[in-house]
Amino acid sequence: MDHKGTVTLETERLILRRFKLEDADAMFRNWANDPEVTRYLTWPTHSDVSVSRFVIGSWLKQYENLNYYSWAIVLKEIDEPIGSISAVMINELLEEVEVGYCIGRKWWRQGYTSEALAELIRFFFEEVGVNRIKATHDVQNPNSGKVMQKCGMKYEGTMRQGGKNNQGLCDVSVYAIIAKVYFAHRHN
Repeated sequence: MDHKGTVTLETERLILRRFKLEDADAMFRNWANDPEVTRYLTWPTHSDVSVSRFVIGSWLKQYENLNYYSWAIVLKEIDEPIGSISAVMINELLEEVEVGYCIGRKWWRQGYTSEALAELIRFFFEEVGVNRIKATHDVQNPNSGKVMQKCGMKYEGTMRQGGKNNQGLCDVSVYAIIAKVYFAHRHN
């Protein structure tokens, strides 16, 4: 893998970029304060904007590392972050990246998350050279799996009690796509 770090990426409707401290208000307002958004996530709902500011501050230090990937999902139309997408785990031995994402409720079911994930899949295969990209979701949150399917990821199975989130221990569905499949579809 040839790590590039969190570089700015662009799609038709979105800009994926590094977080800035000034994003704290939008992060808090648009998704981090909403218990519906954080229901199946591993971090607690933010109680006030100072929590969002602290979290972003901790991410800023990581951007120096070329193997750190954490993007703000910025909707061009309003020029502010509506969610986040990141590599939550990297396995150098398997040349594998695990991706996680969340988006504000106001923007659910409009294709924004799929648009962001599809761009990350392209970036990780074509620019970083990963072999496998995976993502998981709580089985109680099937819409997250629909995003993965829409981006060409295949269901690989369910790990019973294989995760823990704000609901406690949970069963997680695993999805993945491998480079060979991605490039075969890309050339067709």
